[in-house]
Amino acid sequence: MTQRRTVRAGSRLRIAQAVMICLFVFQIEAAVAQEGSPPPEAPAGQTPPEIEPPADVPATEPQTGEGAKAESAPDAAAPAEAEQPAEKNYFKASKADGVNHRPQPPSYVQTFDKYGLPGTEDLTWLEFGLEHRTRFEYRDDDYRNALEDEHQFLLRTDVYIGIRDIFDPLRFGFEFQDSRQFQADFPENVGDVDQYDVLQGFGELYFKDALGPDRPLSFRVGRQAFDLANRRQVARNGFRNTTNAFDGFRLTLGQQKNDWQVDVVAVMPVERLLREPDRPDEERWLYGFVHTWRAWSDVATIETFYFVLDEDRKDRALLDREVHSIGTHVFGPIGKTGFDYDVDFNWQFGNDGDNTRRAYATHAELGYTFDHAWKPRLAVLCNYATGDQDATDHLAERFDPMFSDSTGYGYFNIQRLENLINPNLRLQLKPHEKIEFNGYYRAYWLARDEDRSNWGGRIDPTGRSGDCVGQTVDLVMKYKMCPKSELEIGYAHFFPGSFIGNTGPAEDSDFLFVAATVKF
Repeated sequence: MTQRRTVRAGSRLRIAQAVMICLFVFQIEAAVAQEGSPPPEAPAGQTPPEIEPPADVPATEPQTGEGAKAESAPDAAAPAEAEQPAEKNYFKASKADGVNHRPQPPSYVQTFDKYGLPGTEDLTWLEFGLEHRTRFEYRDDDYRNALEDEHQFLLRTDVYIGIRDIFDPLRFGFEFQDSRQFQADFPENVGDVDQYDVLQGFGELYFKDALGPDRPLSFRVGRQAFDLANRRQVARNGFRNTTNAFDGFRLTLGQQKNDWQVDVVAVMPVERLLREPDRPDEERWLYGFVHTWRAWSDVATIETFYFVLDEDRKDRALLDREVHSIGTHVFGPIGKTGFDYDVDFNWQFGNDGDNTRRAYATHAELGYTFDHAWKPRLAVLCNYATGDQDATDHLAERFDPMFSDSTGYGYFNIQRLENLINPNLRLQLKPHEKIEFNGYYRAYWLARDEDRSNWGGRIDPTGRSGDCVGQTVDLVMKYKMCPKSELEIGYAHFFPGSFIGNTGPAEDSDFLFVAATVKF
């Protein structure tokens, strides 16, 4: 007991030191950002990044970048012409947690003329951006690592270069990502480390008015990172230190502000390697079709999607799988009542080796935004995903979240959308224009008592250990010191339930992180 108290005291000292280091780094980064170029202007059609954009913001993901094109001033000598009515922007963001797409190109990117450097005024065709994030993490009784304590520094650097307009319809995009880990207590893994990674490298054929005025057609070939549908199956990771990427083709009809849009993909998932160049997994193909209908976005935005994950393994120890996922995602405001909603349903079928796949997942959320200066929003929501009842019945019933972003199920980043009953309460506040706060209460139950839990991989095939995994409280604050620098602090606590207690050690767990992000 004395030894454990000594270890915990030393851990608290390391936390205090690490927080001071992160704050010091953040102050330096903020100073560099403030002394550099003036704050970038948000390109037309693209909003600055936010934790959760409100439902009435303009498009946050101009799919092809055309929405970001700077408009030239009219020629003063030209005869006056009647102004054309502006194309209606049908886009409305969901207020649900983690379903809104990240901007393309990324939010840290701007055209080169915006940097204010002498002689660059005409470089509206060149896109450039650089972003760095340093995050300290401390975990007490980490269920991922046999309840050991852990601390580490995670560093992620992103650089983007894009060429647009000047060679239209031909465009290019390249994104470099370097993800590193320092002072860690456990071996490196590809969720934290991926050095010298080419995250994106694609060529694009872009036709601005191919489908009508301001209704583009885009065809991209190469390595890409993107979000599709509700991000519960295909997502570009944000919180995790490394990012999903795919090699292949993406066809986009329309853009985010149009009343309809179609995305079609045929890609190979990229296998992340610690220090070697990442490579596509040629034994796995992901095919996807997403149709988005926004004509009724004042009431409902409707996404319909169909994904196929085809795995044809050469290693006989691995199963050949064909997973079909078909579903719909509907969200929107409820008139002017202050209420909003977000619901989805996803059905999976196919085969896992000799087993027949039969699984599903669903999400339902109802929120209310109060009429107050702090813009408080209170939401009640629930996630559900099936688990496997019997490993010997030739039925694969555990839902497969594929390439999703798992932070929507807790900042511990342990739980995935599988074998899960997960009711939540969420409170959002914005007490100041530079400060955003999110608080969560989450509960976890097993959908099937006989299937495994993500918390430590615990399992009781008899189903006699109960189904209550536990509860968490997550608190996260973001402070935007200037347009180019942001500080994020978060704390989460896990209260183990009866299932954890009946299947092994059951300690409370803590997770603390401090992150500083700067955009150059």
